[in-house]
Amino acid sequence: MTADAPADAPGGAPAAPGAATPTDPAVESAASRIFLVVIDDSPEMKAALRYACRRAAKSGGRVAMVHITEPTGFREWRGVSDLIRDEARQQAEAIMQKTAAEVSKLSGKMPILYFREGNRREEVMKLIDEESSISIIVLGASTSAKGPGPLVTALSGKYVGKLRVPLTIVPGNLTTEDIEHIA
Repeated sequence: MTADAPADAPGGAPAAPGAATPTDPAVESAASRIFLVVIDDSPEMKAALRYACRRAAKSGGRVAMVHITEPTGFREWRGVSDLIRDEARQQAEAIMQKTAAEVSKLSGKMPILYFREGNRREEVMKLIDEESSISIIVLGASTSAKGPGPLVTALSGKYVGKLRVPLTIVPGNLTTEDIEHIA
């Protein structure tokens, strides 16, 4: 194939009429479906992550993960604040590396990784506004008596009208088998 040959079919040959090509919007939209999961240490995050992985694998999409570190409270002591921030970043990177390996195994693709610092709700809202490729947010809901969790409560309540993408809430008590069945 030469540099200026059409790239719409293997070997540069023109695609058959009506065949989906990589630039076909239907193929492009399915392949570009990005499922965003907020990574934390909650049990319900595992259910959300598994659900996102299975949906991505079945739809040809991809998982994106964001780890959001809350800001430190040591603004007066810059050196202490910097040290705490560095340690938090190292912990976040370790968690994300471990989780990325699991995502790759479950979805068949390496995830997209994002690291943020700030208020969780604000950072999620900013991220989906900044990254137009993100098409779905997947959150796990706690089943505790305290409610589904602050992020689920905020994004499914007061801020739902400000989301530019759908929000999928996965009950945190779903088993692996339940998720395999519904995803």
